[in-house]
Amino acid sequence: MTALTLSKTSATELSADALVIGIVKGEDGPVPAPGASAPAALLSEAAGVLATLGAKGGKEEITKLPAPAGSGAPLLVAVGLGSAPEDGEGFPAETLRRAAGAAARALAGTEHAAFALPAGDAEQVAAVAEGALLGAYDFTAFRKAGEDDRGPLARVTVLTAGAEEAGRLAAAARAEVLAAEVARTRDLVNTPPNALTPADFAAHVTEAAAEHGLTVEVLDEAALREGGFGGILGVGAGSQAPPRLVRVAHTHPEADRTIALVGKGITYDSGGISLKPAGHNETMKCDMAGAAAVLSATVAAARLGLKVNVTGWLALAENMPSGSATRPGDVLRMYGGTTVEVLNTDAEGRLVLADALVRAGEESPDAIVDVATLTGAMMLALGKRIFGVMGNDDAFRALVAESAERAGEPAWEMPLPAELAEGLKATVIADLKNMGERMGGGLVAGLFLKEFVPAGTAWAHLDIAGPAFNEGGAFGYTPKGGTGTAVRALLTLAERAAAGELAARG
Repeated sequence: MTALTLSKTSATELSADALVIGIVKGEDGPVPAPGASAPAALLSEAAGVLATLGAKGGKEEITKLPAPAGSGAPLLVAVGLGSAPEDGEGFPAETLRRAAGAAARALAGTEHAAFALPAGDAEQVAAVAEGALLGAYDFTAFRKAGEDDRGPLARVTVLTAGAEEAGRLAAAARAEVLAAEVARTRDLVNTPPNALTPADFAAHVTEAAAEHGLTVEVLDEAALREGGFGGILGVGAGSQAPPRLVRVAHTHPEADRTIALVGKGITYDSGGISLKPAGHNETMKCDMAGAAAVLSATVAAARLGLKVNVTGWLALAENMPSGSATRPGDVLRMYGGTTVEVLNTDAEGRLVLADALVRAGEESPDAIVDVATLTGAMMLALGKRIFGVMGNDDAFRALVAESAERAGEPAWEMPLPAELAEGLKATVIADLKNMGERMGGGLVAGLFLKEFVPAGTAWAHLDIAGPAFNEGGAFGYTPKGGTGTAVRALLTLAERAAAGELAARG
């Protein structure tokens, strides 16, 4: 993990291997970003060279050059912040976060970089620190070290001249926890499915819980059969790696609110008997991203000592075809007694979530949030960088979406049209079908899940199918592969609940 320090030392005095500065678009070329914690003379001298090199100051644009005389580092890295903010306004946190992340990625293999981006208050300090740490992420667990493997930026110093002492320290501490837990989710998502079966995942949860003081309970296949968890068992029936349901909880003695987080944890999704077509299997190790995010958010809440109870439920299974696999046409009896006719075994996430939602609801939390890479339909609706938010309570759905945006995770509120629910009930042999109308498929999936939420409990559903796994090039602080989507949104929601912004149940 990249180390983080804060310093009020001048950029001309701090010794580092690289100095990161911010630039913005000017009328005649790039100009120093207002509010940057670096001497104006140093920035002005560099501006002329940057213009000669073709730099324009566009967002996340990276330009490297030898540092001018007087710098404490031999290398200057200029990162674009776009247009300068209006008078009296600072840069948005997400602009700083992405700029710092882009610079950190560009400095892979560097030992120590000082970031002299605008960081005049705690919010800006947090944004720069988070962006730099998230951007420095690298997944190396399955790579053989070689000459071309530079490794991530090893150490980050954020220059914080002008920032209030207590605020900047708290911001840095939170940034370190947040980045570490986002990295945990990224690591889990990037881990190949032969190294992360449901049992492996459960063992990781147990280890993390012991390290950070959480309680944990793991239901194996025998306990799941005894408890009647037909959804999780049905999805995992075709695999030699049996399923698990894991409960992990952070409890604070002064908390008066409880949030239950439920995560889809399909460690590999072949589609089952309804096998996915060629070209759709290669990234299906990411189908446990929801469960990973739930784990990381719960651990982060514990590490930060948040005055809220957070209970994470990880529904873990591997969806494989075999002679014992659930068939289209089979009927499963879910935990709680509802029966579901399975028409498509590739609509499996909603089946494992249904069991976990009912079980989570038995503990009467004030709110439930489920997180899942659930439908391709959501990607068709919102693309690959935005996740959808649905729910049974307008105020709570808005709170969740606002928390995501505040954390820097693009989210969009989506409806749950009542007429689409009718298609889920058009069966003569069971209570529900696991498929409804094809159009609006992401909303249909949300309506299915709603059937398993207890009355009187606020609930939100996050469909993170698009942003959970980045198959394109890295950008900002987002790497290729697992992104850690939803961890920051869930943590922000937990913080707001601890601050009294979550209404009590019912």
